[in-house]
Amino acid sequence: MDDDLTLSLLPLTTSAQEGERAARVALLPVGSLEQHGPHLPLITDTVIACDLARALADAHPLRLLPPITFGCSHEHAAWPGTVSVSAPTLYAMVKDIATSLGDTRLVLVNGHGGNHVLANLVQESGGRMALFPGPHDWEAARLTAKMTTDNDRDMHAGELETSVLLHTHPSLVRPGYEQADHTTGARDHMLTVGLAPYAPSGVVGLPSQATPAKGRALLAALVDSFTGYLTALDGPHRTDAR
Repeated sequence: MDDDLTLSLLPLTTSAQEGERAARVALLPVGSLEQHGPHLPLITDTVIACDLARALADAHPLRLLPPITFGCSHEHAAWPGTVSVSAPTLYAMVKDIATSLGDTRLVLVNGHGGNHVLANLVQESGGRMALFPGPHDWEAARLTAKMTTDNDRDMHAGELETSVLLHTHPSLVRPGYEQADHTTGARDHMLTVGLAPYAPSGVVGLPSQATPAKGRALLAALVDSFTGYLTALDGPHRTDAR
């Protein structure tokens, strides 16, 4: 991928090019600005959402939009650098973008699990929006990539996220990730007390198990699983005139 991070995050098409493409579906990466342990940057979720969205746009005739870089990261507020927006703010921002797109349907490519409100927005859209990847997509992609962890054990700044960045932007991964492993038991009250009581370092997972090959395989598996979402957007449940 392009080593210039800014260019890798932003689509560079012109109005004329988008007019010629006339894409029926657009991709909106949604990330966050939150701590990712001592070895990954605050923008990790946004970068991963953009990496995945670009891979999807390379595989399908879709319009790629710039990312939303702030999300609902209140569970990470104990760490410096984390910035959140409220759920109503994120909801309103995404809804306005969807409205502005008119007849073009929208896929929210979500990089942060705490953006729960996106699921409600898609639920209300009457088949005009989709949310990708879902937990089952991440889990299946982990298996394909031969990762050693699952979604629960490797929740944050672990094997999955570190592997993707080692593949797409290795310069963003700080030294020491091999010694940053931390796992927890049940995190039953995380929404109430935040993540810090369960993970003082901010890491929940096994970054020591990360490799570029796993990151490459994971993204490829997600691209393969995306076809079903496009089919659903064009399915017989459609309520509009198109």
